Amino acid sequence: MIKKAKINELQAEHKCTNAKYEYHKRPFVSRGEASQCVVNIYHIPPMKSAYPYHYHCKNEETFYIISGSGTLKTPEGEMAVEAGDLLFFPADAGGAHKLTNTSPAEMLTYIDLDTNNDVEAVIYPDSNKIGIWGSGTNKVFQVEDEVDYYDGE
Repeated sequence: MIKKAKINELQAEHKCTNAKYEYHKRPFVSRGEASQCVVNIYHIPPMKSAYPYHYHCKNEETFYIISGSGTLKTPEGEMAVEAGDLLFFPADAGGAHKLTNTSPAEMLTYIDLDTNNDVEAVIYPDSNKIGIWGSGTNKVFQVEDEVDYYDGE
């Protein structure tokens, strides 16, 4: 089925559980609704980030900055981003990213287009964590908690 919507008519979901991270997400194509992609519109408030610095092991991402400006942290350092910029993040350590709204007053709004895999691992280099998502799992672990494959068997 073909889908059409106006961004401002999509239902917004607000998340703010940490002082540095906050967003309003408007799902357009939700996980499970399509077999190969997920599409969301994000609005990041001033001086906030949506997510910590991370990279995906399977899912690729593309952002299109609709309005506002910010800083993108990457493995090569930080770069300024603004309305009209397209950003692609491959599914590996080279695609690590963190987008921060650096404006003191204006929202940073972007489209997030993701590939969709049944199970995904996300690595958080700054905090040394790994997240496992999909197939009924939604967990985050410290990497140093690693055990031997046969531990407890």
